[in-house]
Amino acid sequence: MSGIFITFEGGEGAGKTTVLQKIKQKLEEEGRQVIATREPGGSIIAEKIRQIILDPAHTEMDRRTEALLYAAARRQHLAETVLPYLNKGGIVLCDRFVDSSLVYQGAARGIGVEEVLNLNLFATEGMLPDLTLYFDIEPEKGLARITEHKGREYNRLDRESLVFHYQVREAYLELQKKAPERIHTIDASDSLEEVTERAWQEISEFLKNK
Repeated sequence: MSGIFITFEGGEGAGKTTVLQKIKQKLEEEGRQVIATREPGGSIIAEKIRQIILDPAHTEMDRRTEALLYAAARRQHLAETVLPYLNKGGIVLCDRFVDSSLVYQGAARGIGVEEVLNLNLFATEGMLPDLTLYFDIEPEKGLARITEHKGREYNRLDRESLVFHYQVREAYLELQKKAPERIHTIDASDSLEEVTERAWQEISEFLKNK
């Protein structure tokens, strides 16, 4: 593949989705071929799986069912959206990817990071992002942002306990320690403008070496 795959990760309310759109605009202004997509979702079939996963009414969903559905949506998204664009030489900006499953299902749900990693490596045929930006924020502050953001989608994960969200954060930080060359941490606690600038600097520097 001649394209570049960049993923945006973080806990609830970290602001990564908004920053992703601003980064996409900056890349387009530079004349880059770029698309923005998300997980779960990003293709017709994957978006339908997303509706099942995140429906607040589905409180009885088994944790392994959840992990399998995320992996299934990821595979379809990869095959239908991500890989075709990368093969054309474009840049793909993706809101969440495998790392989300590792921390949410593997760590916070207690399935096991290695178990969920193996499941997702099967789904992606071993593919990982070229660069991952992890937007780090204290769970209380992130969840407070969600409450203030009236237009944001309310989903099943927003109903989890504060302990759950702290487990997610700790797992992300642990992943970053294990893969520092791929995963770069962005302090997401400041203003949108400051966070966007930090993300832009990371991506610009990365692209200079490509």
